[in-house]
Amino acid sequence: MTAVSPVDFRHFKLGDETAFRELNEAWIAANFVVEQEDLKALKDPVGYILRPGGALVMAFQDGIAVGTCALLAMGNGIFEVAKMTVAERCRGMGIGKQLLQRVIDHATLIGAKRLYLETNKKLRSAIHLYESAGFRHLRAEEVHPSPYVRANVFMEMVL
Repeated sequence: MTAVSPVDFRHFKLGDETAFRELNEAWIAANFVVEQEDLKALKDPVGYILRPGGALVMAFQDGIAVGTCALLAMGNGIFEVAKMTVAERCRGMGIGKQLLQRVIDHATLIGAKRLYLETNKKLRSAIHLYESAGFRHLRAEEVHPSPYVRANVFMEMVL
């Protein structure tokens, strides 16, 4: 049996841009189409996510980025959990659960009141992960229009 290298988690640093973009492009392209709204974050994570008050957690194994999860400031203490992915070869190892928990912990630390996310019903594993972390599904009347064509599941967590 081969030993699995430990996974290190840290906040985004300059130089992580390519890994962030490639990891997200891979999962989006494998399941959907990369949309214009995706490109805003993927081309400029510092300007689109960090400068407006968000955060970005990265997961590394043997020095290679294997996961990402972003927290986008929406205003009024509300943050969107977005651009969460784990490299296909590393799925099923609990990395996504750890990424999500680190983002939730960070949101709590900075005084967030609510976390929001959009996903797609096709992504059953992701939905299960969000539900197990405490996110609840929003009713249609609670949902704001999404800029993403693929978004058809909307969830929130009140902190």
